[in-house]
Amino acid sequence: MVDFPTTLDDAIAQAQSATQAALAAGYTRLQVEIAIPELKPMPPAYQYLAVLAEYGEHLKIFFTDAGAAALARRDWAGIAHTIESIDIAGSRQTMPVERLVLPEDQAFLFVAPSAVEVMLVEQICLAAGDRPVILFNPRLEDVGTVGIGYTARKLRDRFLSTIETCYYLRPLEDAALLRCYPHKWQVWAEQTEGYTLLAEEFQKPTLERLDEIFAQALGVKQPTAKTLFSGLQRILRALER
Repeated sequence: MVDFPTTLDDAIAQAQSATQAALAAGYTRLQVEIAIPELKPMPPAYQYLAVLAEYGEHLKIFFTDAGAAALARRDWAGIAHTIESIDIAGSRQTMPVERLVLPEDQAFLFVAPSAVEVMLVEQICLAAGDRPVILFNPRLEDVGTVGIGYTARKLRDRFLSTIETCYYLRPLEDAALLRCYPHKWQVWAEQTEGYTLLAEEFQKPTLERLDEIFAQALGVKQPTAKTLFSGLQRILRALER
């Protein structure tokens, strides 16, 4: 049983535990997503790093923005890990992947990679081989950024399908979606005394499945646009992008 995290520290601790469990199970491409509104990626990423401390200088951390990478080098000066930028709009645009993935690298962490860098992220993952690659708070599913053509969709689907979501926390309206490996996906409802578990799913629930879960919880046989779920629809559709 997984307790619902009541603080960001709780969520990060769960993400670290889920990462350890997934790596121990043999997964090498992982995703950690703490989708709390207004949450900046760098502070939680820094807290999360403790779970990868054993890799030392052999852990390479990628930022998609050269400025963010420079800021991390300054503010994270005490860490032993290597920090790089894959800013494709800047000096890294023509740098070959072989320069970014070295034989001595043992693990890789991407901080908030976006859909703009999805092709380069995929190339780095391929070059990494069986070495662990973790995407922390990625934004790779923003189809609007990379275009909606067949090629872009195929690339996104092919690449994302190889990544195991070991931790996922997304608040909804009066509800939340949680996954903490090795446990199932969980749908929680917000109550006055806290969150209550509504359902557990083997796969990430679709919009339609979420509608069914909330309908059952409220005793509604067929959710429609006029039911209490209408207020959730706009938010939940973000899960299906």
